Amino acid sequence: MQLICNGSIPSAKGPAEYFTGNVRIDMPFKGSGDATISGGIVTFEPGARSAWHTHPRGQVLIVTAGKGWTQCEGEPTVEINAGDIIVCPPGHRHWHGATPTTAMTHIAVQEAVDGSAVHWMEKVSDETYNAGPSSMTE
Repeated sequence: MQLICNGSIPSAKGPAEYFTGNVRIDMPFKGSGDATISGGIVTFEPGARSAWHTHPRGQVLIVTAGKGWTQCEGEPTVEINAGDIIVCPPGHRHWHGATPTTAMTHIAVQEAVDGSAVHWMEKVSDETYNAGPSSMTE
């Protein structure tokens, strides 16, 4: 067993090539040996979001604080809140982040295939992001 103590790994800034706005990644972890699981605690400041991306084996997000938005390609943007769990299927193009006014933190867990757990694509446009969930525009 390995114990990763809180504070033993410095926080990292989400890379600008994969995120819009201020994003912090804490306690990143990876499985050892044959385990291909990885993850971390990701905090999006208001207005921050990931770029479009996919995961070869899917992804599970557990929202632990705040309010955010997520969208799978071809589907409406939906609001996510603390306590929600999002299961994104393998290969599904999606993004996630905070709302324009509220930060959001989630635990992200995914598995790698051939050493890669994520395939990053272009950034989410301001137009797509600012459209928000469909309930906001009705």
